[in-house]
Amino acid sequence: MNAARSFNNWRKYRQTVSELGRMSNRELNDLGIARGDIEYIARAAAR
Repeated sequence: MNAARSFNNWRKYRQTVSELGRMSNRELNDLGIARGDIEYIARAAAR
């Protein structure tokens, strides 16, 4: 994997963690996401 792609994946991961992290527990629950699953979901989204 090249450096540009790795950087873009990292950026997408950080953005997803940030956006989900700003949501309330109720908003996350409405989406079916537990707060503890945010990093896992962000890693999957960054692929």
